[in-house]
Amino acid sequence: MFDDRVLIEPITGLLLDLSQSPAVADSPAMKAALAAMAALEAGAIANPDEGRQVGHYWLRSPALAPPEAGAAVVDSWAQMEALDRGDHDTVLLIGIGGSALGPQMVAAALAQAGDPARLLCLDNTDPEGLRAILGSIEPTRTLCLVASKSGSTPETRNGMLAAVARYAEAGCRFEDHAVAITVPGSALHRLSQGQGGPPWRGALPLWDWVGGRTSVTGMVGLAPMALCGWDWRGLLAGAAAMDAATRGPWESNPAAALAATWLVSGEGRGDKALVIEPYSDRLSLFGRYLQQLIMESLGKERDRQGQTVLQGLTVYGNKGSTDQHAFLQQVRDGRADTLVHFIDVVDHGADLPVGGGLSAGDYLLGFLLGTEAALQSNGRPSLRIQVPAVHARTLGALVALFERAVGLYAELINVNAYDQPGVEAGKKAATLALQALLALERRLPAEPATAADLAAGLPDALAWRLLVHLAATGRAVRLAGPRPALDRFAAPPG
Repeated sequence: MFDDRVLIEPITGLLLDLSQSPAVADSPAMKAALAAMAALEAGAIANPDEGRQVGHYWLRSPALAPPEAGAAVVDSWAQMEALDRGDHDTVLLIGIGGSALGPQMVAAALAQAGDPARLLCLDNTDPEGLRAILGSIEPTRTLCLVASKSGSTPETRNGMLAAVARYAEAGCRFEDHAVAITVPGSALHRLSQGQGGPPWRGALPLWDWVGGRTSVTGMVGLAPMALCGWDWRGLLAGAAAMDAATRGPWESNPAAALAATWLVSGEGRGDKALVIEPYSDRLSLFGRYLQQLIMESLGKERDRQGQTVLQGLTVYGNKGSTDQHAFLQQVRDGRADTLVHFIDVVDHGADLPVGGGLSAGDYLLGFLLGTEAALQSNGRPSLRIQVPAVHARTLGALVALFERAVGLYAELINVNAYDQPGVEAGKKAATLALQALLALERRLPAEPATAADLAAGLPDALAWRLLVHLAATGRAVRLAGPRPALDRFAAPPG
């Protein structure tokens, strides 16, 4: 039968077709992985590095959580529903990483004309980007959500301070239009409660048992949805339905089948990149969302016993049929290092006739089927995920499917999916670079000198890059030489 390798989640209608990917089978390792996931949902310590539980599954099924955590989730929904949007017609989310990627993905999927509010995001510390977004808002009609567990994340803090200045410039108080999404008792929470300034409009909770990359079904994702009029309960219901389907035995478990396919395709080492190809403009950010979820969770130098394993799965993709005119030439004919994930949407809404008895939707389906066939003819593996339509319930199911597949795959390769030491290493290195920047600025002489002259123990190349930045921001004078090593820098006159 053509559907022998097809699994369907009946509530949301999500279908997983593995007929064009390597065959997989149940194993003792998968049984152990499923048992580990059951223990995680029951409250086991999942992140020994930090001694904490991992409870993003509780966000949509609080009855399964420890009583205190479950009650906190339900209470957070009530707090969110009590939040008054007032006259605001724009929601500005200030966050970074999982505190922005999930809501951005949801907005791209669900936003439509006639929504009571639109969602914008400050998700970087790029001055040009900050100016562009803040210059596009009317502060008196913009509600700010500041999402950070602690409030000390530099990108989020910088975005918040830039927003404060924009509100002051418009003659209104930021605090009257600001809501914190943070861990109760954090520095950001205390600030929102009026410790150190006027109290904010409100605060919504985060918890240390939910990581940023799995927070879209918590307040980070739900609050923007509620404020913009999107179906947040549908998102939770779809995720909960998929959670239930992926707790089951191997033969009916789409997440177990997906994780096993990743394992077999990449020979347990991640040798094949996961190419995400949604044939829907509304899902164009889903690949970016999965990049963080998968690569931050699985990209690990060491396993749980400290052995060097250099694991990970590379994720990329934009949307079909756009990518047929971009990188799919290599995917079919070049290096055999990919596993393509087609995401097929049955109903795209009202179609557009384009002549010859065909519609735009007909062509979109034709391009998907054609690319599938082209890959198949050259022995390149793929799989297809089909959803009836793009709405909150199917979006929740997609999120939950990949969350569970990531958790199971991590068990199969014996890595901790819930820490991110590489991210922490980058944060520490950034702090050192900023300290070096300030030290170089203090050392700038009146007479021009080279980067090597001013390095004072820094690598010459790093000193030069920092000095170039100081010159670009008006804090140093740069006299260009015939090559970078001969550039000279001095303190600005006066």
